[in-house]
Amino acid sequence: MNRLALSVSSAIARVTESALGPYQTAVIRIGFSATWLLFLLREFPHREELYGPDGPWNWDLAQQLIAVNHAFTALMWSDSGGWFEFVYVLAVLASFLLLLGWRTRTMSVLFMLGVLSLQNRSVFVGDGGDNVLHLMSVYLVFTRCGQVWSLDARRARWVRSEGAARARGERIADRVGVVLWAVLGFALVAVTAGGRFDGVDPTVPVIVWLVWLALAVWWVVGRRAKSAEPRILLDVVGNIVHNGALFVIMAEACLIYATAGWYKIQGSRWQDGTAVYYPLHLDYFSPWPGLADLLSSSGTLVMLVTYGTVVVQVAFPFTLFNRRVKNVLLAAMMTEHAVIAVVLGLPFFSLAMIAADSVFLPTSFLRRLGDWVARARARVVARRGRTPLPGPRAPENPEPTHANSPA
Repeated sequence: MNRLALSVSSAIARVTESALGPYQTAVIRIGFSATWLLFLLREFPHREELYGPDGPWNWDLAQQLIAVNHAFTALMWSDSGGWFEFVYVLAVLASFLLLLGWRTRTMSVLFMLGVLSLQNRSVFVGDGGDNVLHLMSVYLVFTRCGQVWSLDARRARWVRSEGAARARGERIADRVGVVLWAVLGFALVAVTAGGRFDGVDPTVPVIVWLVWLALAVWWVVGRRAKSAEPRILLDVVGNIVHNGALFVIMAEACLIYATAGWYKIQGSRWQDGTAVYYPLHLDYFSPWPGLADLLSSSGTLVMLVTYGTVVVQVAFPFTLFNRRVKNVLLAAMMTEHAVIAVVLGLPFFSLAMIAADSVFLPTSFLRRLGDWVARARARVVARRGRTPLPGPRAPENPEPTHANSPA
């Protein structure tokens, strides 16, 4: 009984005292923001046909669909071309800044709004990876995804480095954060008062308002509280929200693979081992016909890949209890998605799935990866004859990077 009580208390302390998985949340932040950014940049010449008011899925059709599903999209606030261009550029900018980890809490909200606005405007644009990105953009808002490998983390280390630098850094950080918070708050009040949120699912407006108010409370407590208890309480709440969101992200990834695997089992082509053959010979999914012919020329290879895909997807959620088996299947799934990106011409679907898989990568591997990137960057800078800045390696127990900023 005592062991059980100790285990429970230890688990509670672990969930409340720290934001778990700092490297995992950082890598999925980088992965999903990079995926969306690359997609927006690639489709920039075709943006009006995909999401613009004069595209095939025109303004009237979009209005009829929004009236039924009540989905949020800022693109339905105006049918002008200028507003569309503003939203598209804002989505690009938010993705880039979230990738860099600048004001990650605020940028994660703008990133979510950009993803939802464009995807809900034209629901028929996508290849499956858009559904994953859609969900994960919402979950990222609740995570402390800037603890490591971010400009926020670098700024936090700089603020803590020396007394004089700390004071100077806090003034700069607070000025930027307060201005950003005030500008976005004014826009939020104007949008709400203008009835732009009327008739849509209240989930998105509630999330945006809660984050905006939470940042204000965090800043006031950090600046004005005379004791440490309010700050500790906010840290505990933030850790619980972060850890809960991280658990949901992991559960979502497992659910995606489990449902995909079990649905495949019910298909006759998956049962007879020929399912992989057919997409290789569809013109839409054959950017490299010669490579597709080479892979499908062996019936044994097609059968092994078909059955292997089902086995890996069905078994993966159960392998989380065994680290070694989980890592093997994780490598297999990431390799499979890389092959899909090349052979079937679905790079953004594959990037989204690899980003989702990254939440299960071991911390030791991610730390080594970060050290390798830091050394490679230092070598590149040294070759250019410049003194390298401190590398991105984070401390053993990263501290939250949003504590002293309202944005």
